[in-house]
Amino acid sequence: MPRRILYVATLAGGETSSYRFHSLLRLKQEVVPFNLAKFKLRWGKLNALRYRFPVGPLISRLNSDLVDLVHSTEPDVVWFDKPLVFTKRTLTRIKETGALALCYNQDNPFGPRKDGCWMQYYRIHPLFDLYCTFRKTDVERYQFWGKSFIELQFSFDSAQQFPPPLGWSDRDRTREVSYVGSPFENRPAFLRKLILDLKLPVTISGPRWKSVVTEKEYKLFVRGDFLKDDSYRRAIWESKINLAFVTRLNEDDVAHKAFEITACGGFLLAERSPGHQAAFEEGKEAEFFATVEECAEKIRYYLAHPVEREKIARRGRERAVSSGYDNDTQLARVIARLDEMLLAR
Repeated sequence: MPRRILYVATLAGGETSSYRFHSLLRLKQEVVPFNLAKFKLRWGKLNALRYRFPVGPLISRLNSDLVDLVHSTEPDVVWFDKPLVFTKRTLTRIKETGALALCYNQDNPFGPRKDGCWMQYYRIHPLFDLYCTFRKTDVERYQFWGKSFIELQFSFDSAQQFPPPLGWSDRDRTREVSYVGSPFENRPAFLRKLILDLKLPVTISGPRWKSVVTEKEYKLFVRGDFLKDDSYRRAIWESKINLAFVTRLNEDDVAHKAFEITACGGFLLAERSPGHQAAFEEGKEAEFFATVEECAEKIRYYLAHPVEREKIARRGRERAVSSGYDNDTQLARVIARLDEMLLAR
């Protein structure tokens, strides 16, 4: 059933929240955007401080503008994507209109990573009507708290992540082994060992690498900063092997990139975990590793066996699509739950 959804998120290129906005439109919902990107400051460091200490005239105006938009559009649902700057008063005033307040947050405010941006979120967290969860630890928490939640999984966007043109082959792949992402946890040491000690042809793209590798290393194996949209998809296409890691300090059991890589028709070599093994059949739809030595062994093998690599990549793509690892399938489940809640009222 079409519902009027006021979608509160940062709607900008490369943001997965923007992909979900368009997914809701494809699902025939009436979606009204409230774009947090319009409230960003020009200097990036000030934005980081704003999330740690969400106070001041800009935050007040943002909250006031949202409440005004709720009153003028009368949504059924106000959908918050990672709400970091909203106040208790704002949530209370929204709920007084009869709208449901939904929290969609792919990050983990309660894990051991301690990002430092959750101060305001902790204050408003108990006020939402429905929570979208992504981790087994989340499920345990929300069950203990007696909150209404729906368990989802990380998902790819079908409009952004899709296979390369027909006839694409190793002739078009300029990267032997690729990691696209941030230098979280032990990834710098892991990748440095693959490249410098084991002499494997790994290319890295992503933000913040200048702060963890030397200038010489950066020139040697880092190509590009943050990749988004077309450039991100093309990096996967142009890679014979795509690496993915699990963020343990976020209590994750899968890598979001695992679903994006396979959706793009890329060969996935990911850290072995129960979540990855449940999502893809090892040796048939993806390959996994537990140690840097096992990772290196599989890199050498699959670089030398392109036919096997192509078959696994193709089956991985088929599994990602047939199992509903896409935004539209996952968000359709959320809409169905919202319908139940609204009809019950």
